[in-house]
Amino acid sequence: MGVSELGVRAEPDVGLWFVGGYRFGAVGWSEYGQTQEFVREKVSSQFATSCSFECVAVDAITGPFIDRESHMAKRVFFSFHYQDVIDFRANVVRNHWLTKPDREEAGYFDASIWENARRQGETALKQLINGGLENTSNTCVLVGSQTYARPWVRYEILKSFRRKNHLFGVHINGIKSKDQATKALGPNPFEYVGITFSADGKTATLWEKNGADWDEYDKIGGSANYAFNVEPQFRGKGFNLSNWYRLYDWHANDGFKNFPTWVK
Repeated sequence: MGVSELGVRAEPDVGLWFVGGYRFGAVGWSEYGQTQEFVREKVSSQFATSCSFECVAVDAITGPFIDRESHMAKRVFFSFHYQDVIDFRANVVRNHWLTKPDREEAGYFDASIWENARRQGETALKQLINGGLENTSNTCVLVGSQTYARPWVRYEILKSFRRKNHLFGVHINGIKSKDQATKALGPNPFEYVGITFSADGKTATLWEKNGADWDEYDKIGGSANYAFNVEPQFRGKGFNLSNWYRLYDWHANDGFKNFPTWVK
């Protein structure tokens, strides 16, 4: 599928790139890991100017890291919207994981812990999340209807990305809630956060999508920029995180059986 009017050919799984002030990217992974379609939208001049290069196909398994850190295995941080805990959908995935031998979880399913930190302010919430991510190797985003828009889910995703956790998402709206209802699948949260790399590959900049615009994400360490060592094929380009991280469906992809294979 191409973008002929600007002379740029879009290859599958490229994620996100920029030409002439427009963003081109894959809408995201379908149920079986294939990109569904390509979109074209105007973005802020700052974001577009930062990455006006030809598109490049990238490795959707290893991502942009040269030296991926090793972490403790079998410990998963769960990121979610609390409404999905109330509706019980998030609990199904978490409880299934904990029934397996030698498995641990991180994240805060107890709302009282979260609420206590929130009353103390943003710094306390960040400390809570950062502490939960320690000694984890995987971050699983439990995707409900509004997960993609939750500010602290975005923080958990981008913080996980920075610390080189393996990220993946699981659609949970197909799980019956406590009232036995299911819902349409929610948007992919990985499509609403992104990263650009400098031309020399030494600086990465985090972004989030708010409405139709992409804004620099400076909520980690007070700056959207941080030191990075990226492989040459990624330099001077930008990507949304759906380019590298898969989204599964608990029901359609048999999460009860296959969830352990989604964990790296």
